[in-house]
Amino acid sequence: MLASLFKRKSTRQRTAKLLDESFFNSLRKTEYSRLDHHKHIYLDYTGGNLYAASQLDAHHKILKEHTFGNPHSTNPTSMHATQLVEGARQRVLDYFNAKDYHCIFTQNASGALKIVGECYPFQPGSEYLLFADNHNSVNGIREYCKSKGGNYRYVPMQIEDLRVENEFLEEALSIPYTGSNRLFAYPAQSNVSGVQHDLAWVSKAQQKGWDVLLDAAAFVPSSRLDLQEVQPDFVSISFYKIFGYPTGLGCLLVKKSKFNKLCKPWFAGGTVTLASVKSPHHFLAGNHERFENGTLNYLDIPALKIGLDHIDSIGIERINTRVNSLTRYLFENLNALKHCDGSPKVRIFGPADRKQTGGTLIMNFYDERGRTLPFEEVEQKANACNISLRTGCFCNPGIDEINNDLSSEELGEFFSSNLHGGYREIINALQKMRGAIRISVGIATTKYDLDYFIAFAKKLS
Repeated sequence: MLASLFKRKSTRQRTAKLLDESFFNSLRKTEYSRLDHHKHIYLDYTGGNLYAASQLDAHHKILKEHTFGNPHSTNPTSMHATQLVEGARQRVLDYFNAKDYHCIFTQNASGALKIVGECYPFQPGSEYLLFADNHNSVNGIREYCKSKGGNYRYVPMQIEDLRVENEFLEEALSIPYTGSNRLFAYPAQSNVSGVQHDLAWVSKAQQKGWDVLLDAAAFVPSSRLDLQEVQPDFVSISFYKIFGYPTGLGCLLVKKSKFNKLCKPWFAGGTVTLASVKSPHHFLAGNHERFENGTLNYLDIPALKIGLDHIDSIGIERINTRVNSLTRYLFENLNALKHCDGSPKVRIFGPADRKQTGGTLIMNFYDERGRTLPFEEVEQKANACNISLRTGCFCNPGIDEINNDLSSEELGEFFSSNLHGGYREIINALQKMRGAIRISVGIATTKYDLDYFIAFAKKLS
């Protein structure tokens, strides 16, 4: 009895609690049972979300029971298709509380961003300001800016937590306004680190004379975006990243007050009210149709309403809370992995507090001597265990260059002395690693999935 009074207190850390277990485990069984049937450990939700079985059933029912024709006509099948397309468009606007916006359907988020890059009125003296943490489809807009005589520059990220350098951003936004068009672009959430960047920068930039492009593709799958609370001028969205099905559809939300600022340099079928061959003139449509080239994907667009209804039936706030608890559980358990000498087996890049982050973790693994395990090797071992994760640079070179300590001088020398190349060539040339491992959780992730991956990580060496 005396000995029991002097028991050593446990030094074991409390593990983050997973929230709403019963509900999401039940959802997994009813809507995503194929994962368990095929023994899949799916940890690539940022790459692509998973569709629910009921989404397919509802969409296929529509296709089986109705006949749809190409829109842009008044015949019965065409009108039926148009009705469902416009119903889906309104559902998207309602979901994002976007009554002050036009919804332009695109093939994907990259297609939405291309519209902005191609049509934004860059000119000599224009400025394009963007985060070093951006998807390549945002980075690529700099080429449109350059070709029209404008300038671009990047706001650096902090090495420690991969958040933006606030002072640098404030200074960059405060450069004197010269009258030329200025565009500021950043992601609501990093597609790599999961860091959620402050949406307050939208209004701050606008007050200083900037138009704002918000890439929301990685943010909206597990977070609410209310476009009455925050009002960027342009917003890019990918639907399969929210609810998995259908792929090949995204949208650009354009503030109505900025719609005519986008100057389309050409026209196509469905985008004009009138065009002539004998006279070199055309009149562009005055709404979303101006940018929807050719025939819309009218058979799949009705599935967008079904997908958004599915998310609403669960609740985006509920999904957000669940995803945050999954991420914290994974973060704490992976950080606890050590080699026999106490050295870490894993390094997770980004903020240590995991506040204001989504369901994405980026990491590298290390052997007993502190050497980085090649991400290709980790991926091959994961594949053998039926684990779906993602490796590489994730179309976001800025974050990779920070994490792997690549300098502007090194990169400039490589690009100036090579006409082409990839991971292997730049690794061999610079003798530095590129890439990392990305894990992302989502609506159908269970504790079993996380524990399975943690056990897999323990065995890596």
